[in-house]
Amino acid sequence: MNILMICTEKLPVPNIRGGAIQTYIDGVAPLLSKHNRITILGSADPALPNDEVVDGIRYVRFKSDNLLEEYAVGVLHFLESNSEYYDIIHIFNRPLLVLPIRNVAPTSRIILSMHNDMFNPSKIAHSEGNAVIEQTERIITISNYIGNTICEFYPHAAGKIKPIYSGVDLDSFASWMESESARRVRESLRAEYNLNSKKVILFVGRLTRNKGPHVLVRALSDLIHSDAVLVVVGGSKYSDNTVSDYVAYFRALAERSPLPVITTGYVKAQDVHRWFCAADVFVCTSIWQEPLARVHYEAMAAGLPFLTTARGGNPEIVMNNNGLLINNPEDPKEYAQKLNTMLSDLGHARQMGLNGRRLAERNFTWNRVAQEILSVWEQK
Repeated sequence: MNILMICTEKLPVPNIRGGAIQTYIDGVAPLLSKHNRITILGSADPALPNDEVVDGIRYVRFKSDNLLEEYAVGVLHFLESNSEYYDIIHIFNRPLLVLPIRNVAPTSRIILSMHNDMFNPSKIAHSEGNAVIEQTERIITISNYIGNTICEFYPHAAGKIKPIYSGVDLDSFASWMESESARRVRESLRAEYNLNSKKVILFVGRLTRNKGPHVLVRALSDLIHSDAVLVVVGGSKYSDNTVSDYVAYFRALAERSPLPVITTGYVKAQDVHRWFCAADVFVCTSIWQEPLARVHYEAMAAGLPFLTTARGGNPEIVMNNNGLLINNPEDPKEYAQKLNTMLSDLGHARQMGLNGRRLAERNFTWNRVAQEILSVWEQK
C-alpha cells in the first residue's frame, strides 16, 4: 500500500529534537516500510532537508513555527499538488487536520493516532469532533485512558477505538546488570559526576509544573538515605535550556535540598539512555492526566524499577512487580516513603527492574507496535 504518515507541527522526524510522537514514528516506520511505500510529512528543521529519501522512506518537511495553521498550509498544498494516490493517510494527534485533508483526499482511508486528549471540547468544537470521527476509519490510542476520554465526549466513537501501547528500542536502553556496554556507560557517567557510592534517583522530562519534579525535590527532605542523589534530566521545552519561571523556581528549591540535586539541562534524544544506565530508581512525577508517558518504557528497557503517578494512563504500565504507584502525586511524603522502601532493599528493587526489562522484551518492542498498526491498516 501507499501510505502517508503525517506528524505534528511541533518537532521534526527523525526525532533529532526529541518528542514522544516523533520517537514513535521513528520506531515503527522502518518496519512498516518493509511491506508498504511510506511518505512521512513533518515539521521543517534547519538541520534537515525539506525533501529527502532515507532507507526507502520519503520525508517531506514544511515550515510551521509550531503553528498548526501554518503547518496545515504546507500539508494541504502537498496533497493538492501531488498526483500520487495514498491508500491510507495516517494522521498523528491532530484531529483538526482530518476534515481539511478529507476535502483534498476524498477517497483515501484516514487513520488517527491519538497521543493526547485532543478531542477535549476546549481543543475541538463538538460538531467538528463528530465529523472527524465520522470521516476516520480507526482511532489508535496510546493508552486505554485516552480511548476512554474520547468516548466520554463521543460515546459513538467506541467501536473505532484501538489501543496500541508504545514501544522502546531495546538495544539503546539496556540494563547495566545484563549489558557490558551499559555497565561501562554507567561506570563512566557515575565517575564523571562523583556518583560511584550513591543511590541515584532519576527524573527525565520537561521541567514544567504539570510534570511535577518539584514534588520530588521536596520528598528528599524525608529520605532516610543520606547517600541518595536526585538527577534531573531535561529542560523547560524539548531541545531548549531556556530558564523559565518554573525552572528558576525549581533550581532555587533544589539548592535548598538536604540531598544533592544534579540538573543536566536538555540532553539530546540519542544520549538520554546514558542516564538510565547510571540510575538506580526512576520516578515519573506527573501531576496532570498524563496520557501514558513513554519514559516508563525506557525505564523498563533499562532495567530500572520505577515510581509513577495515578494520573491518566500511567497506572496501566504498572504490572508484574515492575514499579510502584503514587496515589497522591502532590504529596512529597508518599514519594519519600516508597523511595525509602526501594532504596533500603536494592536487591529487590533491581529484581523489579529486571521484571520490567522482561516485560519490555515481551510486550513493548517496536516490532509488536508495527505489527498492530499493520493489522489496522490491513483491515478493510
